[in-house]
Amino acid sequence: MSKSILLLTPPFTQLNTPYPATAYIKGYLNTLGRISFQSDLGIKVILRIFSKEGLQKVFDTINQAGIGNLSVNSKRVFKLQQEYLHTIDPVIKFLQFDNPTLAYTMCEGDFLPQASRFNQLDDLEWAFGTMGIQDKARHLATLYLEDIGDLIQEALDPFFGFSRYAERLGRSATSFDPLYQSLEGGLSFTDQFLLEELEKEIQLSQPYLVCISTPFPGNLYGALRCGDYIKKKYPHIKVAMGGGYPNTELRSLNEPRVFKYLDFITLDDGERPLTCLLEYLDGERDLNLLKRTFTIVEGQVNYINGAKNSDIPFSQTGTPDYTGLPLHQYLSVIEITNPMHRLWSDGRWNKLTMAHGCYWKKCSFCDISLDYIKNYEPISASLICDRMEELIAQTGETGFHFVDEAAPPALMREVALEILKRKLKVTWWTNIRFEERFTNDLCRLLKSSGCIAVSGGLEVASDRLLHMMQKGVTVSQVARVARNFTASGIMVHAYLMYGFPTQTAQETIDSLEMVRQLFMNNVLQSGFWHLFAMTSHAPIGIDPAAFKVIKTGPEKGLFADNDLSHEDPLGTEHEKFSEGLKKSLFNYMHGICFDYDLQDWFDFKVPHTSVSPNFIYKALEEESYPVLKPTTKVVWLGNSPELMLYSYSKKGKKIAASKLIFENKAQRTEIKVSPKEGDWLVGIMQELIPRNAEKEMNLALFRERYEEAGLGDFEKFLQSPTWANLLEEGIVMV
Repeated sequence: MSKSILLLTPPFTQLNTPYPATAYIKGYLNTLGRISFQSDLGIKVILRIFSKEGLQKVFDTINQAGIGNLSVNSKRVFKLQQEYLHTIDPVIKFLQFDNPTLAYTMCEGDFLPQASRFNQLDDLEWAFGTMGIQDKARHLATLYLEDIGDLIQEALDPFFGFSRYAERLGRSATSFDPLYQSLEGGLSFTDQFLLEELEKEIQLSQPYLVCISTPFPGNLYGALRCGDYIKKKYPHIKVAMGGGYPNTELRSLNEPRVFKYLDFITLDDGERPLTCLLEYLDGERDLNLLKRTFTIVEGQVNYINGAKNSDIPFSQTGTPDYTGLPLHQYLSVIEITNPMHRLWSDGRWNKLTMAHGCYWKKCSFCDISLDYIKNYEPISASLICDRMEELIAQTGETGFHFVDEAAPPALMREVALEILKRKLKVTWWTNIRFEERFTNDLCRLLKSSGCIAVSGGLEVASDRLLHMMQKGVTVSQVARVARNFTASGIMVHAYLMYGFPTQTAQETIDSLEMVRQLFMNNVLQSGFWHLFAMTSHAPIGIDPAAFKVIKTGPEKGLFADNDLSHEDPLGTEHEKFSEGLKKSLFNYMHGICFDYDLQDWFDFKVPHTSVSPNFIYKALEEESYPVLKPTTKVVWLGNSPELMLYSYSKKGKKIAASKLIFENKAQRTEIKVSPKEGDWLVGIMQELIPRNAEKEMNLALFRERYEEAGLGDFEKFLQSPTWANLLEEGIVMV
């Protein structure tokens, strides 16, 4: 039997869809002809615990310890154990889309046992006005699971959490001591399920190498617990760790105790380091020729980067392969009513990337010094759509989340055109920068290809601070771009930031006013406030003095190095604004409370806003017309029109006339044209439809065809009512 590789995602990431890292690596290993298996231990552990058998073990274990010290809420959950045992399996099936009619019973109110998580329902009841019964039931089922999770966390495992496990042990852990003490202690309640599932995977795959992807601090403890089990029980199996956490936190690792649980830690893109590691394990490469790899040599941590091989080009890394992951067992939950966060937690998404890295790579708060951002490498639209088609065939799912740092507008245009050419019926969303290149026409094209949502960083809605951040946008620009997306039917989510160095109380309140106006003018539909965090790999962390902040810690240790503490001598006391910013945003997202004074959101005195009450309205009135170049593509998004000839009498004369009839999905439209112009338009429309075009039509060629047909002045045609009607019906210039 050929040597196999086991790829693991430790608990916990998302409940609704697999984290894609192992699927990306498995796709690459396929190109090498390597046998590999993959497992999401997080969903496996959740499904074990949240079953009738698992909950029985929860209640039995608590009963043995006694409930005397539990909170009133946990005692309530425990006393209702029979209700939970009778409902858990049907609820899980419902969240897996396997029992949809249960929604009616759940929404009646007497099916699910309710503890403290349900206390928020009175506050949220109005939010369900736009939610169907299936959505409301999924939200209720989510609260039900969280009630059980609260009991587990209080009574059995303080580290338990649905999307993270022992996160505080991994976050900014300059010292390895807390993790080490937990790992050397006894197994937690959750650990027991984790190791039982791990044992099954090892027996199935019989690996000689286990690769553990650790994207977040909340995965680190689980990763090391798995490594500990493997190294003790299967010392012949080598264990390697990679992923987002080591890539950002462990770049200066010098803690030998980590290698009691692991053999190797690789940094940045994993394909080449893994290739070198496999060659080393197979006896085809010396240890000193590994790439971006930490290991232990004679008791000392060594960083080895002797390989001369370059990284694998993004175009050659293969299509992500989800084989082996239980795609239909993930849970589609609705935690909160934030529209964009709902996309994260609801439904199954195939994860893909249009371009490696970020094409902008200037933002001062971003880790632009790291390879995953600074090394920008796009791939062709054709290859992206090839991968989409492969994933549709493999998973049966047509939803795609492009996980780019910031998807490039030009490549998004090409992907949209390629989707239309191939007649792919897909749904997709991604992250963007609020570039002025996202014109109204480009947004309409993206919508027609299946784009439903975009998210982008507005950050601090202050032009001074945006310039200081090197975002490359202004608030007015963001408003116009967001309007273009919204007008096209694409939801817009804004990442919002407060607490950026030198930000004053006045600027915080002015930012809130900008956000209020953006929602009031219906150009944003979703948003989330984040408190600024300084990291060691961002320009602001590398040179704090340049941003007028003082780094105060932590002292560099042997283990992690990423989050930095700092003082902002020129700014305000940022944390105290948190609750008011988030509460106001929650209401704005639901279209209410726009008439509240900003002071009403805070329990301390705040400045009056200095922003004009119609700032955003005026910004939206300032139309910015795109420059049309000869290379601008002309595309028709509707169905082929029909030319109807008819005649009418005027002053006793019979006059020939014609009209174009457009039958589109939602309506029928007629546009009057001259017979000659109509005949030409019917012919040229066939060449403007992406799926029919052998050669794409650009503006120069379009002009040439118009003039060859002897139809007159092309510039006058572009100013005519006919052209205006065609634009409204489905012509876009991108």
